[in-house]
Amino acid sequence: MENTQDNPSTQNSKTADEAVHEAAENVTPETAAEQAAPQASPEAALADAQAKIVELQESFLRAKAETENVRRRAHEEVQKAHKFAIESFAERLLPVMDSLEAALADSTGDLTKVREGVDLTLRQLASAMEKGRVVVVNPVGEKFDPHRHQAISMVPAEQEPNTVVAVLQKGYVIADRVLRPALVTVAQPK
Repeated sequence: MENTQDNPSTQNSKTADEAVHEAAENVTPETAAEQAAPQASPEAALADAQAKIVELQESFLRAKAETENVRRRAHEEVQKAHKFAIESFAERLLPVMDSLEAALADSTGDLTKVREGVDLTLRQLASAMEKGRVVVVNPVGEKFDPHRHQAISMVPAEQEPNTVVAVLQKGYVIADRVLRPALVTVAQPK
């Protein structure tokens, strides 16, 4: 009769059988998923990557739509700015228009009153131009500047050569941009 305790190979085989049996009993759903995970890992990684791609595409489309909306709103604002840029200047000119209409409606024939009215209207207009940053160019005695003045002729004068002798028509500048150059006569070189 064999004694299982005396035979070391029998002991080892029982121990191995017991270990397999114990391992089978100790398998839980979590450990089974962990053991199966390495086999499903490429599919899971692919699914994760595809989900991330979809998320990034949606994010990109939202960002693109927002950019288009911002661009469209900015374009509309620029259009409105161009369309209504003169609005404040026009509002300043309305009293001038009212004064001119009142002068035309006056039938008294009193030239003194008409002259006073025209003088007041001119002051209103000058005030509106000043508030609109329109500056008058009246360069009598100044050095001739071809960027702001237009010489009509050169005349002999007692002034320095190339200086403005007379202004035939005033010029106008708005924010350092010439609207109309002043028409001038310039002193001839001696």
